[in-house]
Amino acid sequence: MTTTVGSPAGVARRPGTTATAYPRYLAGRLGGAAVSLLAVLVTSFFLFRILPGDPVKAMTRGVPTSAGQMATLRRQFGLDLPLWQQFTDYCAKALTGDLGMSYQFRAPVGELIADKLPATLLLTGVAVVLYSAVGLWLGTRSAWRHGGPGDKLNTGVALTLWSVPSFWLGLLLIIVFSVGVGPVPGLFPTGGMESGDETGPAYVLDVAHHMVLPVLTLVAVGYAQTLLVMRASLLDEMGGDYLTTARAKGLRDDLVRRRHAVPNALLPTVTMIFINLGHVAAGSILVETVFSWPGLGGLFYQALSVPDLPLVQGLFVVFAGAMIVMNLLADLLYPLLDPRVGR
Repeated sequence: MTTTVGSPAGVARRPGTTATAYPRYLAGRLGGAAVSLLAVLVTSFFLFRILPGDPVKAMTRGVPTSAGQMATLRRQFGLDLPLWQQFTDYCAKALTGDLGMSYQFRAPVGELIADKLPATLLLTGVAVVLYSAVGLWLGTRSAWRHGGPGDKLNTGVALTLWSVPSFWLGLLLIIVFSVGVGPVPGLFPTGGMESGDETGPAYVLDVAHHMVLPVLTLVAVGYAQTLLVMRASLLDEMGGDYLTTARAKGLRDDLVRRRHAVPNALLPTVTMIFINLGHVAAGSILVETVFSWPGLGGLFYQALSVPDLPLVQGLFVVFAGAMIVMNLLADLLYPLLDPRVGR
């Protein structure tokens, strides 16, 4: 038995405890992520089975179809099988990466997702980077000068934007900056990702032009959440004795904030940023639908309208899986930011 230097009197630590703590922490997080992914598979199957509507009837709407043809379609898609057999077939295929065949598009779900994923990654990836940087910067300064005019203004604007539905804000931006109101002309496209007649550098500028309003919508809502979380976390740290000690050593206020206060306040914000990175794969269903952005969000909306069960299940697994993976990465990053975590 050895007593650790700096530990409370009388508290002994067995040799090797620190060396084995992080592997146990890592194993626990990996195990939790695996269980979560299995729960997602189960949930994705049963959750969408309660949606109203018959997929076969929806696909044949407006087309004369006999009862025999309807039965053939149900047999083709496996909808005539007992529910338990549909579930076991779905899990067996999903664990091998086969997400099934879309009823609506008659194409593999994996191919449909891969086709739409780049557009979603572009839109939401740019938005997440922008609103995380802006939110961290403004949240830090609001907390450090809490109670001042800047803090009150930033907090008020953030609370307002956080409470605004993203689809409503998107529609408002379309009305003002796409259609035009009064002296304000329509400056941006109402939707889509490209005009379709540009190549080379002109194509890049065209896509960027189409991205302005949907990115602005996502940034306006996302930065508010980041700002408020960072502000609250930093305010909790500002009363710490270690900051008083740092100031007593003669460190400038800016160094005290950057080197001591902010790193200790980052843990809750890091979790939120990684969860937002998980949203990059999901995109924003409402924003993509409002702006007719050809990404996974719009594809999910189309699949729900049928309902296209394999497609909505596959998208749900991708969305939830991205969140689980990013949350796992945040957990693994914690010990680097705070060595006390994982011991």
